[in-house]
Amino acid sequence: MDERARALTAGVALLERAIDYTLGSLRVVSPHVLCRPTPCSRWNLQELLDHMQDSFEALNEAALGHIAPARRPVPVGGPAPGNPALLLRDGATEVLGTWAGTIEAGMVAVGNVPMTTPMVAAAGAIEITVHGWDIARACGEHRPIPHALAEELLDLAQLFVTDEDRPFRFAARLRPPPLGTAQDHLLAYLGRHPN
Repeated sequence: MDERARALTAGVALLERAIDYTLGSLRVVSPHVLCRPTPCSRWNLQELLDHMQDSFEALNEAALGHIAPARRPVPVGGPAPGNPALLLRDGATEVLGTWAGTIEAGMVAVGNVPMTTPMVAAAGAIEITVHGWDIARACGEHRPIPHALAEELLDLAQLFVTDEDRPFRFAARLRPPPLGTAQDHLLAYLGRHPN
């Protein structure tokens, strides 16, 4: 196996671990909590789930080599009735299937920025995991990010998230608590209060 294939395999495995963690958070979502605030101060839980659905669609497109610049708007009249977490779980499963079928590491056009497929998978893993934590918090659940996953994502986040991304894509970096875990450092780096 060459270096590019190994990188793709590692990226897909990381994405799978992120989705697995987030699926656990989605199980506690019910329609009556959709209006709750999330650690993402711009979004309530419904809006966060809509954003994640959009992200899953973009990840599916990325596995095919190109992410379309315009995302699908929410239908007039708001989201469909029912539990959007169920749709999101289906979307997560589809992402896993699509990426598991990606057999060649190549380049993906993300807007005008070329990225390798392993980089896209890693960036997706960061977003999916942290939003999985956001979902659990909004639902009043304590679901720590697994330590090894948090450590790996922290290293990647420090490469991918720069000062130019703040405050537009990410909130300002916060100071982690003294003796904080890898999860605490990851969340603080991405602008969330770990506690």
